[in-house]
Amino acid sequence: MESNHIETGKNVKLTQYSHGAGCGCKISPKILNSILAQCKTEYPDPLLLVGNSTLDDAAVYDIGNNQVIISTTDFFMPIVDDPYDFGGIASVNAISDIFAMGGTPLMAVAILCWPVNLLSAEIAGQVIEGAKRACARAGIAIAGGHSIDGPEPIFGLAVTGIAQKEHIRLNCSATAGCELYLTKPLGIGILSTAQKQGVLKEEDRLVARNLMLTINSIGQDLGKLDSVKAMTDVTGFGLLGHLIEMCEGSNLSAEIYAESVPVIENIAYYLDHKTFPGGTFRNFDSYGHKVGPLSDEHKYIFCDPQTSGGLLVAVSPEGKEAFLEIASQYGLKPEAFGILQNKSEFAVNIVANSKLHLPA
Repeated sequence: MESNHIETGKNVKLTQYSHGAGCGCKISPKILNSILAQCKTEYPDPLLLVGNSTLDDAAVYDIGNNQVIISTTDFFMPIVDDPYDFGGIASVNAISDIFAMGGTPLMAVAILCWPVNLLSAEIAGQVIEGAKRACARAGIAIAGGHSIDGPEPIFGLAVTGIAQKEHIRLNCSATAGCELYLTKPLGIGILSTAQKQGVLKEEDRLVARNLMLTINSIGQDLGKLDSVKAMTDVTGFGLLGHLIEMCEGSNLSAEIYAESVPVIENIAYYLDHKTFPGGTFRNFDSYGHKVGPLSDEHKYIFCDPQTSGGLLVAVSPEGKEAFLEIASQYGLKPEAFGILQNKSEFAVNIVANSKLHLPA
């Protein structure tokens, strides 16, 4: 796209310069699986403890003395209009992969693609500043990076973390009987789409933004609990996509109780206005056959692509009090919304119009 005008104003709307938004830009699980299926070459490295095979959030490398390095990268097109917030959200989202593995981030390097013929360097600087502030809140610095001139704005980070080997949590190590928890409510994609379509209520204007900027640092403490058997963050594939990965990797199935799943307040209003991101339908097309019968409403919520979503945590019942104690230290009061069971016909079965009732 050629233009003689370069946007320099503070009121720039970044989402107008990209065809997608946030983690909703991710390639669908179906297409991604097709791409990866063609990649046969693997370098046999016994020190690479976690690679592509488990579909985990980050790679894990053994550096000796019971310590591991965690490495990840994540980037996307703008999910919000404000450059400062875009940089912050993209950074929090990338750092989340380290926390989802039970690790602590050490440093980051930035990835920037910028349409220099459309958007000024000043606006790119605001993106970087938002990223630096978010990284500072996570206790790390942006130590460098790489940039290119491209047709759409893209930003993200490559992040390095560290952990004790026994604290690493995979998404494929859950056990039958584990209860399922989320640390953030669902609906970020729905609200973000509502903002683009001009139907977002004023009282909800900052809800999705604040959730996306909330750092999942609780993960570094949850990894130290024996009762936390598996963990991943919920992003572009939606709750069902990431839960299916956990179930299939662990050779289990999940039963989730629809009314117990945490969702953003006022979600019914936005369902009525049909503010569904395109990624919702790509997600369901990819894995809907692995899910038991569900209503349209539940499909729209449970397949909603989350950007910088919360952690999905599988907790053994005998250790849930320790989990809930750590959650309370982070100001969270999560409630179980499902249970992992022996493998059945579907990876995920949904119990509609019912809440999960567990023994005290």
